[in-house]
Amino acid sequence: MADASEDAKDIEKLYEYGERLNEAKDKSQNVEDYKGIIDAAKGSIKAKQLTAQLIPRFFKFFPDLSDAAVDSHLDLCEEEELGVRVQAIRGLPLFCKDTPEYVSKIVDILAQLLTAEENVERDAVHKALLSLLRQDVKASLTGLFKHIMTVDDPNTDENLREKVFPLKAELLKPQEQMERHITNLIKKSLEDVTGAEFKMFMDFLKSLTLFGEKAPPERVQELIEIIEGQADLDAQFYVSDGDHIDRLISCLYMALPFFVRGASNSKFLNYLNKHIIPVFDELPEERKLDLLKNLAESSPYSAPQDSRQILPSVVQLLKKYMPRRKTGEETNFTYAPNATNSLCGYKIVTGQPSDRLGEDFSEYYKDFTERMTHVEELARATMKKLTQGMAEHNKAMAAAKTDEAKDNIKTQKQNTTTGLRTCNNILAMTQPLHSKSPSFIGDKRINLSWKEATKPSVPSTATAAGGKRPASTTNGPSNAGAKKGRGAGGLQNQLVNRALEGLSHGGRSGMRGRGRGWGGRGRGRGHW
Repeated sequence: MADASEDAKDIEKLYEYGERLNEAKDKSQNVEDYKGIIDAAKGSIKAKQLTAQLIPRFFKFFPDLSDAAVDSHLDLCEEEELGVRVQAIRGLPLFCKDTPEYVSKIVDILAQLLTAEENVERDAVHKALLSLLRQDVKASLTGLFKHIMTVDDPNTDENLREKVFPLKAELLKPQEQMERHITNLIKKSLEDVTGAEFKMFMDFLKSLTLFGEKAPPERVQELIEIIEGQADLDAQFYVSDGDHIDRLISCLYMALPFFVRGASNSKFLNYLNKHIIPVFDELPEERKLDLLKNLAESSPYSAPQDSRQILPSVVQLLKKYMPRRKTGEETNFTYAPNATNSLCGYKIVTGQPSDRLGEDFSEYYKDFTERMTHVEELARATMKKLTQGMAEHNKAMAAAKTDEAKDNIKTQKQNTTTGLRTCNNILAMTQPLHSKSPSFIGDKRINLSWKEATKPSVPSTATAAGGKRPASTTNGPSNAGAKKGRGAGGLQNQLVNRALEGLSHGGRSGMRGRGRGWGGRGRGRGHW
């Protein structure tokens, strides 16, 4: 009974403090009343709940007691009793209502509380955080990103992605100014992030109007420059640095949609040419295919000068997986088509140095075509086996009794389908290289074996009725150039000559990068 009586007295005192402060014209004179409220944070559960309401309500009138008030309120946020914690969290935005200098500090506190286990507590944190964002979006976002830069907690990132980022249309006003502000904040935050965090930030940037589908080329290039910075393309490459390899490949993949939108892939290609392709054999086996896939997908969007620089290196790499006849070497049908696609996907243009046009590339051409012919024969033989294998898979599927057996056969059929696509691509890509005056394959004719084929678009009415077709990679300038070459006798396999042009000087296959390595960056864990 004594404890209940004491609790009642504490509650009564708190109400008295609150009433006097409410009635006072100059509240700053009631210092003892506010001190009494702060001290009550050590009282009973009901006293703590009431204190959690009163401390932030009168906070602005007592700047000399601000530290003590905030510390006591934070203690309430960590109370064992859930009701006290929730009440204290709800009061946090009130600290900033008339004292905006506290926004960054309170946002940082709320960001730490995002990992709360209780749903009602997490909900209170979300609402308090959004309340602050609406009060002062710029200062709140700055505080949020400052927290992200200093704290290593994936749960915080997940909560931001799910609760805060979807409200960007409501929060980021005026739109262009605030989108630019948050872009600058994200750039600063990227100095130390994991792969998942970087993807989260890039997804958010892509969703901004600033970088939307109607954004000018310089804005798209800005995103590429962010990705280039994360890929560390200015650093010396060490083949033993697995983290850098993973980050480089992941960033190149992330950049592909922006290459399609017109951003330059020049820096990536030059880095691959200088540092990666020369040591390709030393890369982890499981990452080689990923690298070649990304290179193949980005190749159609390369500038002519970048194509000319990297082609000799690609040819050298391709030859490693295209053995001569009867050498006993095996052909890797996983790597070869991707390297071939990189070779054939480049936009080969005229304008080669005139002093190279008269040179004799016949030896290189003979060696290359010999290897190519052997690969074609192997591809046809492989296709025959795979076709037979598909028939066997179909029979096995009909006879399969268990779901596990059916799943295994389904996987085998998928692998066989991919293998058939790969062989078809090899034959489709090598065919133009035999021609005396080859035409440019383009990026529409070949469907990469690991990607589902896109349905062809319905022809326009004008074309169907016999109207003039628009120029394209198959009926435009490339074909015109090929016809002109035949009429003039043609240079011996111009496409291959251009590819082999750099080989007479040894190419880059024997180079090894030397210099200062890229130090381990980040938070002591695998980022990618």
